[in-house]
Formats: sequence, structure tokens, C-alpha cells
Amino acid sequence: MVAHIHLCTEIPATPAAVWAAIEDIDTHVEWMADAERITFVTAQRAGVGTRFDCLTTVGPVHTTDRMHVTEWEPLKVMGIEHRGAVSGRGWFTLTPSPRGTEFCWTEELTYPTWLGGPVGERLGAPVLRRIWRRNLERLRVYVVRRR
Repeated sequence: MVAHIHLCTEIPATPAAVWAAIEDIDTHVEWMADAERITFVTAQRAGVGTRFDCLTTVGPVHTTDRMHVTEWEPLKVMGIEHRGAVSGRGWFTLTPSPRGTEFCWTEELTYPTWLGGPVGERLGAPVLRRIWRRNLERLRVYVVRRR
């Protein structure tokens, strides 16, 4: 079973301004409360093929996930595959909207048996939704302050 999480927010900025805020992967720790540190494992720091480790903390769980950029279409989509305590795929998508940009965060996650497997997915998804809703608000503020 795969946990599917999909959240969106409206950011009062152009897709170009939003993309400029997220394309520098190093800065994700500034608006993702659960991401503590990013360490690149490739010389490449942007685009498909970029790999990095992300120290992530959710409550008492600390894990370092290996991230791999799998999609990179400026102003439209950034796709990431990750392996760690919880593995899966995620996407940031940007869509122009009348009030700026609709920014969506989608994740498909698989929990290991030591985190409860399917039970962990059902219990963990609401926690992650709450964290990521806050992250999306932090991103909105981050983008607006950068303008």
C-alpha cells in the first residue's frame, strides 16, 4: 500500500518567482520545517541527476534520506525520488493562476515494517499533511519576502 498525499496552496507571485525560490535545493531547509540539513552527494546541484542527502526530523524520528532529482522542468515541475526510513516519489508542480501560482506538493510514500507498514502509512499521512501544510505556508511567506 502506498500513502498518497496531495496538497496545494496559492502563492501571490509568478511561476518564475516561485521557481526561483525552489530551484536552489539548498534553500529548502529555510521553508521546510522537517528538513534540517541538505548535503549534496553530486557536484551537480540542480536538474535531473542531482543527488543529495536530507536530514529529516518528524517528531522523535530522525532519518537521512537519499534524494534523486528525476524531473526538472523550470517553472513547471520538480520531481524527487527518495530512499530512507520512508521511501517514495514526490513532485512540486507550479501552475499559473489568476492570483499568481498554484503550487502543489504530491507524495507517494511507502513505510517500512519497522514504522508499521500499512498501519504506519495510515497514521503517518495525517501527520505529514499537517507538517507539509505548514511548509507550504512557510514557502508562500518565503517567496513573498524574496520579491
